[in-house]
Parts: sequence; structure tokens; C-alpha cells
Amino acid sequence: MQAFETLLDESARAHGHLCPGQVVGVRMAMLGCRLIDLDEPTRRDQIKKLIVYVEMDRCTADAVAHVTGVKLGRRSLKFVDYGIMAATFLNLETGKAYRVISTEDARDLTAIYAPDIVEKGPRQLAAYRRMPDSVLFRVQKVRVDLDECDLPGPTRRKVACSICGQTIRDRREALVDDYPVCRPCSGTCYFRNAREVSWSGINWTPGEASTRIVKPGSASSAHRLSAID
Repeated sequence: MQAFETLLDESARAHGHLCPGQVVGVRMAMLGCRLIDLDEPTRRDQIKKLIVYVEMDRCTADAVAHVTGVKLGRRSLKFVDYGIMAATFLNLETGKAYRVISTEDARDLTAIYAPDIVEKGPRQLAAYRRMPDSVLFRVQKVRVDLDECDLPGPTRRKVACSICGQTIRDRREALVDDYPVCRPCSGTCYFRNAREVSWSGINWTPGEASTRIVKPGSASSAHRLSAID
């Protein structure tokens, strides 16, 4: 694995800025990979062995994904919205899995590890670089029972929603009166009041040479908005 500062620099550039969450995420990923015996997680032979569950939608998650190379599209990155600064690293080949949690104590100890820096942000950046893993993290050895429908690779199961007919992949359906129902139809998803709309440029394709930009407030803009409101 590359050196910490190199990984941090690359991760911050990919993320868009350097922040304390980037430092924590890079170190979290490095520790997690060491614990499951993967020293080059982005290498082709190792990335196929790795699944990472991130429990937060914060800067730390981007850093963990960058260092490990896991991706949602490859199904090697799993997002579970727990609101916790933690990630679990699973080696599919060995079954080893460790959950690494960022401690709240670390935030309170920044003045001790970076007494020379007054401003909060820079002090956190410096302190999180200097703290030992044992201060910055708690580690739990865990068991991850991975369903075959959660594994990387092709879709293993498809069913049609009994209400709208939409195809649902990999056992993500709900059961209502023993019938498969997609989450939007079950009323348990993140949006509501769904209704089909049309829009201007409905027949556009990427092969078109150019697209006319409609300025807000123009007659064309008003026409376009009226079509979808």
C-alpha cells in the first residue's frame, strides 16, 4: 500500500478538499485492510476479495472508498445509513471481517496531540495525523453473513412488483400479503407522491451535436416548466 501522505493527497484531490474526515477515512481504510490481510486493495487480485460497508455519508466515506478502490457499481461498496463514523472491512476469501469505529475521544484529545495549533480545523488535521490507531479508533472483530444476492457479479434474482410491474433485483422487494412489492409501491422509500412527467427535449440523445441551453425566465423556460409542473 502507498504511504499515508500519498494516499491522503490523492484522496483529498478526488474528494475536492482536505479535511479532518479525509485523514480519518484514509487511516481507517489503511487499518481495515491491514486487519484483513490486504496490502494492495486496489490491485485486481485483491479488490475481488474485498467488500466494505460504510456507515456514514460524510467525507470519511469518500476517503475509505478511494483508498480501498471499492465502488457501488461493483457491489464492493455497501452503504448502510447508520450515521456512525465507522466502516467494516470483509475479506471474501477468508471471511475475516473487522469494524473500525472513529472514537469521540479523539475529537476531545486534539489539543493534547496538537498543542501548537490554535485553530480547530488545522488542529484536527495535525492531531489526527499524530494519534496512534488505538486513540483514533475502536476495532471490533465481526461476522458478516453475506447473502448471495449481495455478492459482486451478475444479478442473481429478479421479480416483478405485483403493483406496478417494475423489475426488482437481488431480493430488494418488500412482501405485502405474500406478494412482492417494490419499495416505492410499499410506501417505505425516501420519496412520495410519484407521478410520471414529460419534459422538453424528451427525444434528445447523446449523439446530437449540441443542445440549446434555455435560460431561466425565458418563454422557452416557462414552457418547459409548465410541461412538468
